[in-house]
Amino acid sequence: MIVIEDFSERRRLESVRRDFVDNIGHELKRPVGALSLLAETIAAEEDPAVVARLSRRLQNEAQRVSRIVDDLLHLSKMEAEEDPHQEPVPIHLIVAQAAERVRWPAQEKGMTVNFGEPPQRLSVMGDRRLLVSAVFNLLDNAVKYSPASSVVEVRGRRDGEWVEISVRDHGIGIAETDLDRIFERFYRVEGAKARHLGGTGLGLAIVRHVVGNHHGEVRVESEVGQGSTFVLRLPAGPSPATAAAPAKAG
Repeated sequence: MIVIEDFSERRRLESVRRDFVDNIGHELKRPVGALSLLAETIAAEEDPAVVARLSRRLQNEAQRVSRIVDDLLHLSKMEAEEDPHQEPVPIHLIVAQAAERVRWPAQEKGMTVNFGEPPQRLSVMGDRRLLVSAVFNLLDNAVKYSPASSVVEVRGRRDGEWVEISVRDHGIGIAETDLDRIFERFYRVEGAKARHLGGTGLGLAIVRHVVGNHHGEVRVESEVGQGSTFVLRLPAGPSPATAAAPAKAG
């Protein structure tokens, strides 16, 4: 009797696990170390202005740790929920809530998130919380990987039974060799600039899961040094006029 066992998948999963532990370890070590240092500095500082400035940094680092944990829990929960709650959600509401979550880091870099809302109000079918999370992750990446004082452009349009939400930045871009893998969990684009900016490699995986669970798709076009455009294609919801129309008597 001859037994043949293929270890390829096991080795791949082991490699993913090692990458995950390495990435999460590094991403948690930075803010946790900063929290400790900032706390010690604040304890010995008497100048109110300096204390206020350090307190803001302390809050930012605490939010960074919280974001890492939230990403992990969020992705795990989405993988278990294949059928999200369905309701019409206006895209201007999705973009507004997502943009509010990146307002502070965008302001720190002097950046603007510009939403070119279409003349006709559009909506998509899905779970508002999850859809906001997907757009937020795209905006967060756009702000993180773009130069100061640049503009992130968000557009919405209807294409038949679909609505497309696009997020375009003018940042460092993504190499063609990375485009096929950027939606994998824990995958991080190589390059000195990308490594310096950090990240767990979970954001785009969350985007892919949200869009997939909503029976849509996500596309990306990018050129190194010129920026990236991500497009979410989702089932269209009813127009406001249709949604508000009274039911006819039978």
